[in-house]
Amino acid sequence: MTKTLFITGASTGIGAATAHAAAKAGWNVALFARSADKLDALAAEIGEQALALPGDATSYDDQAAALQRAVDHFGGLDAAFANAGRGLGTPGTEAGDPEEWRGLVDLNIMGLLYTAKAAIPHLKPNKGSLVLTGSAAGRRHIKGSIYGASKWFVHGFAGNLAEEMRDWGGRCTVIAPGMVDTPFFDQAKPDKLRPEDVADAVMHALRADPRNTVLEIHLFPTH
Repeated sequence: MTKTLFITGASTGIGAATAHAAAKAGWNVALFARSADKLDALAAEIGEQALALPGDATSYDDQAAALQRAVDHFGGLDAAFANAGRGLGTPGTEAGDPEEWRGLVDLNIMGLLYTAKAAIPHLKPNKGSLVLTGSAAGRRHIKGSIYGASKWFVHGFAGNLAEEMRDWGGRCTVIAPGMVDTPFFDQAKPDKLRPEDVADAVMHALRADPRNTVLEIHLFPTH
């Protein structure tokens, strides 16, 4: 039976690359993001294996409804990729914007928690997997980085979630890339990682033998 992967932040960058990689590997992909136009275009590129599910990752109700639609459409869920995230326009603590912080926490932390909570009931029957987008910034201290601190949460939560999911045979992996050339940055970073590199890491974790829980994959640009 064909497996199904739910992806948040699916419209561009890492999410879109993972959708293509999963579809190429024979998976169905449920694509979740705010941009309906971009999702529709991506789904059209992939074909019948893809389902566009517009919604806001900072809304638990939106995510829960999208996951239910995915399960109803494809017949089940085997993995979810909590990939949606954002950075900050104003770095640092003293100079930082508290409203910007709130938006970052709502997406990078609460949105990821919502994905996990909404997906787990659907994953349990298939002993499915959760993959979380962490960051190299969540593995080391960076001066004044609120964004980095949000990714420290992701890394800590991923380990805790792996232990929770172990009780029913599920697996959780955190993917920790260094700088990736995506629309996340205002300027192109052609000498850094490509979204496809991260997608390869996601698929490696998902393809691992059920006896093998890949807890973390850390990627870093050669240059």
